[in-house]
Amino acid sequence: VQLQASGGGLVQPGGSLRLSCAASGSIVSINAMSWYRQAPGKQRELVATATRGGTTTYVHSVKGRFTISRDNAENTVYLQMNRLVPEDTAAYYCNARQGFGVYWGQGTQVTVSS
Repeated sequence: VQLQASGGGLVQPGGSLRLSCAASGSIVSINAMSWYRQAPGKQRELVATATRGGTTTYVHSVKGRFTISRDNAENTVYLQMNRLVPEDTAAYYCNARQGFGVYWGQGTQVTVSS
């Protein structure tokens, strides 16, 4: 399974960005798709997860600002990020779990700065 992420960039505080991640390859049934992020000097953290059944979870710091969604037919996951703050600056990685397999996409940089 290959994951291709896109949508990062530079945005001012209070702005919005939408990340996308499309899965391709040997896809049978992807169980969960997630977004992680890693800021310089910090550990990678789980930001949000969307299961195939529609359950979504978020890290506390993004609740009410970020929305994860997925298109099961297109094997794509999105992360709508609103009211961005400088602390959201990080490389964002998409992640997919299928059976016992865990797959990662390349990072897409999000920078929140005035």
